[in-house]
Amino acid sequence: MRRHPGSLSLIFALMLSACVGMQDETSYPIAPVAPAGPPLDAATAQANFAEVLARMEPVIENECRTRTRGLNCDYRISVDARPGLPPNALQTRDGAGRPVIAFTSSLIAEARNRDELAFVMGHEAAHHIADHIPRQRQTTMAGAMFGGLAATFVGASQSTVELAQNLGATVGSRVYSKDHEIEADGLGTVLTCAAGYSARRGAAYFARIPDPGNRFLGSHPPNGQRIATVERISGDIGCP
Repeated sequence: MRRHPGSLSLIFALMLSACVGMQDETSYPIAPVAPAGPPLDAATAQANFAEVLARMEPVIENECRTRTRGLNCDYRISVDARPGLPPNALQTRDGAGRPVIAFTSSLIAEARNRDELAFVMGHEAAHHIADHIPRQRQTTMAGAMFGGLAATFVGASQSTVELAQNLGATVGSRVYSKDHEIEADGLGTVLTCAAGYSARRGAAYFARIPDPGNRFLGSHPPNGQRIATVERISGDIGCP
């Protein structure tokens, strides 16, 4: 089979053409948000987190059981206190499928109020309820398969096929990642409000972090779009 020196560029073009209809090119300026207040001292920040955890966890687990079937809803919420870690929170699953939410201590210190902590916790919990980890794996595998098939189709070498598979996996994992983030923002708003917090005030956190913009194949949507989503869902459910 003939090998084309420009095959990788052609493969990438094929993958992009498959995704082009899914991209949102709308501009999302950040809407005005209420002032979040000054930074908190360490004792207040830790007390806020403990209070939010006590109120949010039963709401999250109840909503998880209500919305899903057969999904492990026994959340483990922990704090990573290693020094030097940037403000961050993530959701994953342990080997038994139990959902895990981890906050870095720097994010707890960065949050200006309980609403922000509640919204971040609700957002991360929503990723599990929406089953985003398996869905992301599926799109990653589909992207890798498509990349490999495209490379084989144009007569690429084995090394180029493997490279195309890796490229396809990256594209596949990113195509829906923004949608997953927006979906988690929406459900996270519901969870936050159900626990008695203001998701609108919680979303003020987005006004203080770098805006990823609307980059093609970026992993996160623009901050303005996320704030707009929270505003819309809050209005729909009557949450202040």
